[in-house]
Amino acid sequence: MSRIPVYFMPGLAASSSIFERIALPVDGFEMILLEWELPLNNESLSEYAQRISKKVTHKNPVLIGVSFGGILVQEMAKFLEVRKTIIISSVKSNLEFPTTFKVAKTTKAYKLLPTSLVLNIENLAKFSFGDKIKQRLDLYKKFLSVRDKKYLDWAIEKIILWDRTEIEKNVIHIHGDADEVFPIKNIEKCIVVKGGTHIMILSKFKWFNANLPKIILGQEVESV
Repeated sequence: MSRIPVYFMPGLAASSSIFERIALPVDGFEMILLEWELPLNNESLSEYAQRISKKVTHKNPVLIGVSFGGILVQEMAKFLEVRKTIIISSVKSNLEFPTTFKVAKTTKAYKLLPTSLVLNIENLAKFSFGDKIKQRLDLYKKFLSVRDKKYLDWAIEKIILWDRTEIEKNVIHIHGDADEVFPIKNIEKCIVVKGGTHIMILSKFKWFNANLPKIILGQEVESV
């Protein structure tokens, strides 16, 4: 039996090292880690997704994305025949955005963010992962590897202006009930991880290692 290819996309400005604690059974799954690339000039999110989708070389893959990576893999799925699309700590449409994101879109306040994000790792950490940053800075410095101003300007704008309003029914959504960036009160139909924050791919890795294979295979997961 051939192994199921599973592609992982990290969150905003993060490297694939955020998945270092994720281990799927090697006899049944092949893990492939994707990385962010710098956007081309005036490249749309759809165009970017199409470009990154060319790095998916297996047939019938599973796509897994965290946070902004979750948004990206949903866009990538338009260009691929996928087995499953799984998003973690993310959103299925802009209707699940918090009010702050909607205000930022209306006021174009997001245009004021990028420079300070590039210069200040604490601000970048807060935007990417949420609050409680003092005790987590070493973690952020390790996992937030993309600090290019062009990428950050582009990524923040593409998040805020994401125009998807209809949820794809086949998207599997895993979300923590303590997510600070995308509060669960705005999220529809998801697998809830108790105590899961926006960085639960790191903090709840044991849950993911136990349940991701079941989710991929369409089996019931542990009650949480």
